[in-house]
Parts: sequence; structure tokens; C-alpha cells
Amino acid sequence: MSTPTKYVYTFAEGSREMAALLGGKGAGLAEMTRLGLPVPPGFTVTTEACKVYLATGEEPPELGVEAARALAGLEHAMGRTLGADDDPLLVSVRSGARFSMPGMMDTILDIGLNDDSVAGFAKVTGDERSAWDSYRRLVQMFGHTVMGVDGDLFEEAIAAHRTALGVATDHELATTELVVLVEEFKALIRRETGEDFPQDPAEQLARAVRAVFDSWNGERARVYRHREHIPEDLGTAVNVQAMVFGNLGPDSGTGVAFTRDPATGARGLYGDYLPDAQGEDVVAGVRDALPISEMKQLDPRSYVELGDHLRTLEGHYRDLCDVEFTVERGRLWILQTRVGKRTAEAAFRIAHDLREEGTVTADEALTRVSGAELTRLMFPRFDVKATDEPLAHGIPASPGAAVGAVVFDSAEAVRRAAAGEQVVLVRRETTPDDLPGMIAAQAVLTSRGGKTSHAAVVARGMGKVCVCGAEQLSVDPVARRFTTSSGTVVHEGDTVSVDGTAGTVHLGALPLTASDVGRALESGTGEGALTEAVLGALAHADAVRRLQVRANADTPEDAVRARALGAQGIGLCRTEHMFLGERRALVEAMILARDDTARTQALEALLPLQRADFTAILEAMDGLPVTIRLIDPPLHEFLPDRTELAVRLAQSVHPDLHDRQLLDAVERMHEQNPMLGLRGVRLGLAVPGLMAMQVRAIAEAVVRRVGDGGRPCAEIMIPLVGTVEELRLARAETERVLAEVAAETGTPLDCPIGTMIELPRAALTAARIAEAADFFSFGTNDLTQTTWGLSRDDAEASFFPLYLDKGVFTVSPFESIDQEGVGRLVEMAVAAAHEVDPGLETGVCGEHGGDPASIHFFHRAGLDYVSCSPFRIPAARLEAGRAALVDTTATSETR
Repeated sequence: MSTPTKYVYTFAEGSREMAALLGGKGAGLAEMTRLGLPVPPGFTVTTEACKVYLATGEEPPELGVEAARALAGLEHAMGRTLGADDDPLLVSVRSGARFSMPGMMDTILDIGLNDDSVAGFAKVTGDERSAWDSYRRLVQMFGHTVMGVDGDLFEEAIAAHRTALGVATDHELATTELVVLVEEFKALIRRETGEDFPQDPAEQLARAVRAVFDSWNGERARVYRHREHIPEDLGTAVNVQAMVFGNLGPDSGTGVAFTRDPATGARGLYGDYLPDAQGEDVVAGVRDALPISEMKQLDPRSYVELGDHLRTLEGHYRDLCDVEFTVERGRLWILQTRVGKRTAEAAFRIAHDLREEGTVTADEALTRVSGAELTRLMFPRFDVKATDEPLAHGIPASPGAAVGAVVFDSAEAVRRAAAGEQVVLVRRETTPDDLPGMIAAQAVLTSRGGKTSHAAVVARGMGKVCVCGAEQLSVDPVARRFTTSSGTVVHEGDTVSVDGTAGTVHLGALPLTASDVGRALESGTGEGALTEAVLGALAHADAVRRLQVRANADTPEDAVRARALGAQGIGLCRTEHMFLGERRALVEAMILARDDTARTQALEALLPLQRADFTAILEAMDGLPVTIRLIDPPLHEFLPDRTELAVRLAQSVHPDLHDRQLLDAVERMHEQNPMLGLRGVRLGLAVPGLMAMQVRAIAEAVVRRVGDGGRPCAEIMIPLVGTVEELRLARAETERVLAEVAAETGTPLDCPIGTMIELPRAALTAARIAEAADFFSFGTNDLTQTTWGLSRDDAEASFFPLYLDKGVFTVSPFESIDQEGVGRLVEMAVAAAHEVDPGLETGVCGEHGGDPASIHFFHRAGLDYVSCSPFRIPAARLEAGRAALVDTTATSETR
């Protein structure tokens, strides 16, 4: 007999291990309760209840009984009754997904207040203004979140009162104004919805829980999940918690604290504190908070107690903790904890410091950083001179350098970004509704808020440059401009530079310079805590990873840079890139050749040029493998555009004979679908002498390097093979030329000959192909195109945005490998090849080789190496190390 599903857990019943059921917030509240921290009591409605509600439109039948029982227990613990007229219990209703989604779902505070209980609450607290302020907040939040009233209507009403009184903030509104506002808000709700604000506390609570469930499918939540690749079917928990009040006077307050700086990773207590305020004021950034250090003077006892609790939590979670707290008349309450979001810089520094402190192992430290974060640290920064006076200073909430046109709302940011323009989103403060604009923007700039405001938290999580609290800016979104304290006016469309590291904004586009981390990675040495942390993480990744990391490099310069960045060879050297520029004329001569003699002459002219290229690349990678792919694209790509040639001939009084020959060749070689036409191995077999010229150039380059005392390790790769017969023919030609050069020079040549698996048929017949191959390299760019039956360039410019928006793709299959389809072909081909030859080397040379998620897949699939562009090598090294620690044992480790 199965155990009945339980839908409600008190905080005392849960633990951190139950995050999937209780959500991250509920699990954190339960864990803090178990640790004995001062947590206001409450209960959590589980994610399972949410899933039932979202699937059926109704709560599970058992939920009402369980929630009523939990509420009765809460009332008993607090000695109060929800919404009682004399001494009411008030509760907050907050979302709590398994994975942190800051501000993306709904919260309703002060549930239980109504026209009668507000008076009782004022009497008990002795603070009539705070009581009416809390009631105003409830009606506003409930009206917008639960009843669907446009939130701007409430804000406009508040703004009208502030203007009439000549005050700047809501905090300055007197009790009489708040009483009037409550009545205006209730009338507004009645006008907009046709129903009254509910006075029944039980109805308030039930509807608030349903609203939080509904917010899982709200627009901003769906956008955030898509951006962060959070599954759609997890649902959210709902936390019902006894309210404590930070707005009861100067001995009360609220704040957010971090156990370390989430922007830099530096040790110490960081955060924001607002006296006489409720928690939403800090996160929303509607009032400029004080640095947490000032709490030490305002309330020294609570400050010391808070520090003790933060140390307890960091020691327990062994990581940076983000804590929300409230002080109610000198009594400290902890309202939430979670492992805090942090910048890329902070991630590396914190992981390194915790390792140095002995809190985590080297393996654990490595799993707490990522290749994506390392890549962000390699981005350029501004080259700021002493004379570059900024427009304004603010709080450096998320580091980096970004340049863009100023925009003042989310919709405009999205519109301009979609048109290819880089933008900077400027707001007084952001709200969750600004998420699409934040995603579209290069940087976010606000005139209000601090390191714990919505803008700061979300930007850090996304790796966006962010400066908050730039008080010198007066932002006017209606006039679409901002004005600095010195009188400078910046209009929408003007270019600004935002320095998230220094916390400054500058007019115009500042020049960029290489990052300190990037320079350190190329040199292998550097100074500073961040550089030390990055180099330490990479060193450990190199020590534990199984996958080799090679480079896609076509020039000696790329090869030198790749080796400096840690490449263990070249996984893809594209020979066709060597035929561009001034050499294009020689390729044209080969194409236009009317007989074997003319073609041979053209190929002989190309030979020494290719040989010199290969020699220089082999020298740069001396002692390491260099996989050289024979020419892959169709030859017409080396000829001028057909339309351009036709127009040139039509406009010429005396048409050029060479142009006429080129046009004839272009028309002769035209293909309806050149991607699937005469290219790759087909080209090598069809054009006499082309393959032999390239193989001879490789062979002679190897001989030259041997003669110079080098250790060349050239590998020859045949592209676009679809059948073993093609590979056998190409291999025979390749071996014939290698033997000729060896005989001519007296130098033995041992160049492995392999193939590129980039067609589904090649993957499906890998066992046969492996009989004639020394290695496989998966060309996942073309394999993705041929498996999906689409052209990358056309698809990404046409329907990909729609597919991403509709959820057909969660991420482009060209950005991260399609594990179910293309990935399955890779797995099948590797397994089949190893049945034939257990020692056959396998790698990947598409740009997937530098994608973190794809690297983890390739590790599990048992490949031997990944290859990517030089800039992505450090991140690939890091992810290969992480894959060895967090993924299942790869096939190749056991074969």
C-alpha cells in the first residue's frame, strides 16, 4: 500500500536535502530552523502540490486540510490568530523554486490585514503609521499580484501623493496619507476588476498561494528559466511564514547580507541595511540602502548577532551565503538563506580561498567554478586614463566592460538588440518585468539600489555588466534621457561605456585593453588574488581531466597562441583557409585549367606555399599532434560571385576574357545545394592531383622539420567520408604520396590517416569505416546540419529565434550539442569503432568542442579529446577537469 502524498511541511520537518520538494527557500528555512537560528515559524506547500495545480487547475484535495492544520500550529506557536481584530497574526506568502529565480515569481506580504485588524495591529505595535503602511503594501501587492491590476496604476497614485506633499519617498508619507491611499487602492481594485479587495484573511491566504503557483508560468519566470536552462516541469513551492516587521521605527530595519563580497569574493561581511523598512524595499531598490557596516553603529547588538549567524551558515554550507534578515524592535530574525549568486571573479576567488582555508577540497573547489565564468574573465576591460572623467559613480554590482546605446525600457532594449545594436538599459531601478531587456542589454545601469537590489542580483547571475545606485543620475524615462549632477544630458541612443568593475559610466565608447586574466593565461604567470585563483583552478583541472584539449588553428600565429593557452595539439587545421587572399589567383588558375598540364602547373605553384604553412604550424606545435584536414569546401567558393561577374561583364565595353572564363566556370560548377555537393573527399577524388599536392606539402613539411631537429606529429584527415570505399581510395592515394616523399628524401614518414565523421551515414557505418581509419574526428557542425536537415546560416537567420522562443530548442543545437540526436550518433560511432579497434583515437573538432555542456557529454561518450578555437581553450581545459569529477565514468576509461 503506497504512502499518501504529503503536501505541507512545517519548517521543523524539512531539511536542506529536500530542496526538490520544498524548493530552495523552503529547504533553507527548514535547515536554519534545525540549526537553531532565529527563524519566524511557518510551513511550506510543496512543489508537488504546485504540479497538481498546474496540471489540473485545482489544488490537491488534501491540501486544504493539511494547510489548515499547519496554520493552526503556526497560530499556536505565535499566540495569535490570522487576521484577528485585536492582535492579528500576519503572514507572508513567498515562492520558492528548487533553483534560485530571484524576483521572477510572486510574493505577498502582510496577509491577514483588513479594515478591522489594521486597528488592532496598530494598537499592539503602538505604531499607527507602520500598521497603515503595511496595509497599504498588502492591498497594493495583492491587487497587482493576485487580482491582476496594472502595477503602474498603484505607483501613479503614490507618486501623486508624494508630489502633492513635496516629498521624495514613500517613507515620508504620513499616516493620514496612507489611510487615504488604502481607500484609493481599494477603489482602484474595484474599478479595474469589478470585485472588492477581500477582507477575509483565509481567502487572502488561499488566493495568494494560488497566485504564487500561477506565477511559475508567468512571462518573466518563463523568460528567466529559458535563459538559465531551468526545466519547465519543476514547479514552485510556497512558503507561508509569520511576519516580522522592520518598519516599526528606528530600532527596526531590514537587510540582505553576504558572508563574502558577491562581486569580488573578498572575505568579510557585505550587504545592505535599511532602517525602518520592510524587506521588499531593499530588493526593489526604491530607497538607497546603507552599507551593512553602518548597522554596527545603528544596532551593534543585532550586528554582532548577525555576524555570528552568517559564520554559522557559511561553515554549514561551506560556501558564500546570501541571507535576508529583519530586526523588529531590536530582535534579529533570519528570513532566508541560500548559496549566493556571484560574479565570475568572486566564484574563482571564493573557491580558491575556501580551498586554502581547508573548508573544501581541491576537487570541490574546481566544481564550483565554470568554463563560462572563466571566459567572462577573459573579456577585455576599459583602458581608462586619469583624464577620463566619468559621468557618474555607482556601486560596482557586476564587473566587466560594456559599450552601448542608452535605452530606457525593456521593450526598446529588446527591439534594438534584435536589430543587431548593442544597448545599455538605464532605469531608476529594475523590476522583474525588466528581465527581457536585461537579457538583451550589454549592461544595466540604475540610479538607485545597491549590491542586493534586483538589478544587481539578476545581472550577477547572468554575467551582465551592472552598476547600481549611481545617484548623480536623474533618470527621466518619459523624456527618455538622464541628467547628471553636473548638468550633462544623455538622450536615448547616445553611446555610453559602463565599467562594472570600477562602478563608473562614461560618455562615448572607451577603448578596450586585454584583461589581466587573459594575459596571465597566455604567459602562465600573473599577480593578484584573482589570477592566482584562476591559474590554480586550471592547474588542478589539468591534473584530473581525462580529455585532451586541442585547438582549431589554421595559421602559425593561431598555433602559437593556442599552445600558450594550453592546447595539447591541433585538432583541426583547415587547409582551405590557406588558399585565400593573394593565393586565390592560383586556385582560379587550377580551376580554369583546360588540360592536365595547366592544372599540374597551378598545383605546383601552390605546393611550396602550402608546405611553408604546414612547416610553420608544425614548428609552433613541435612534439604535439597536428591534424590537417584536406580541402573541404566546393571549389566555386574560391571564385568571384556569379552576380558580380555577370554585372561586371555586362557593364564592360570590352569584356575581359579572364572574367568570361571565370563566369563560365562558376556556371559550370553551380550546384543547387553545394553543402551536399562536390566537396570533401569527393573533391579530392574528382580533381586529379589536388589531394596529392596537399599530401606532398604535408609530407615535405614533416621532412623539413625533421631535418631541422624538430619532432613533427602530422596527422592527415579526409573530410566528408560517407562510405569506407571513399576512405580506402583516398587513403591509398595518401599512402602512395607519403611513400614517394619518404623514398625521395630518405626520411621515414609515419603520418596517421583518419577521417572526419560529419555525415549520419558515416556515424551509422562507423564499424566499417574504422577498418580503414587510424582516428575519427567528429565534425559536429556539419553533422548537426546533416542530421537536422537544415542549413546553419539560413536557419539561424530565419526561424531559430522563433524556435527558441517557442521552446522547440532550449539552446541552439549549433551552440550546444543535441545530445538526443547528434549526440546519439556520436555515441554509436565511438562504440562501433572501438569494437573494431579499441585503440582508435576519437575527438571532436566542431565548435561544440569549446562548449561546457558539450564537453561534459563528450567526456561521458568516451572521446579522447576536444578541439576548439584558441580563445576557448582555457575554458575547455577547466570543463574537462570538472567533467572528470562530476560525470559518470567514460567508456574509454574502462575499455
